[in-house]
Amino acid sequence: MSKILRNNGLSIVLTLLFLLFFAGQAVAGMYEYNDEQQEHGQPTVDFAGYLNTSHFAEATMENWESEFLQMFFFVVLTACLYQKGSAESKDPDKEEEAVDRDPLKSQKKKEAPWPVRKGGLTLTVYEYSLSLAFLLLFLMSFFLHAVSGARVYNESQREHGRYEQVTTIGYMGTPRFWFESFQNWQSEFLAVGAMVVLSIFLRQRGSPESKPVDSPHSDTGAE
Repeated sequence: MSKILRNNGLSIVLTLLFLLFFAGQAVAGMYEYNDEQQEHGQPTVDFAGYLNTSHFAEATMENWESEFLQMFFFVVLTACLYQKGSAESKDPDKEEEAVDRDPLKSQKKKEAPWPVRKGGLTLTVYEYSLSLAFLLLFLMSFFLHAVSGARVYNESQREHGRYEQVTTIGYMGTPRFWFESFQNWQSEFLAVGAMVVLSIFLRQRGSPESKPVDSPHSDTGAE
């Protein structure tokens, strides 16, 4: 058990932190939702009921979409662009790094992942599977944001005595939808941009996201 915890500690702790903060969001969101319901003379809901509301779904999806969009662009852009001195970049002075090697040369290795050994279209998809996964997750959460957002918007319209309803596509054409999206997207790219630039000059001993503490600022990559 101790070996499992040691080998998977990072993903375990990140999962626990996600669940902790996700639960915190749900609880706080329930109280906020019920306050709004009381203001409009509408019935309140319990915790289980709140998890079924569009209010909860919209808040969750609009944040998830920005996270997946950020990771999609980060994976793709770091494959083709450089930042001299950053721990998050490939070295522009190297002709080829380990991540650039041709997987076809490893097809006969027993320890290679099965898509590499299979080759063909399977390998082609696998070569870009990380960015494709993030893109798919972004598109799914983006769509669910639009669906749940349209429901919240329509509920708000009814509460204010307006009965004009919008479809999911119609809601995607409203300033509100894009305000919700852009406010999250810009913060994600600010965070990842700060990581790229700050890792040029600052260090975190022991972290693979940092260069060694004694590395010159001009060194690129985390070694």
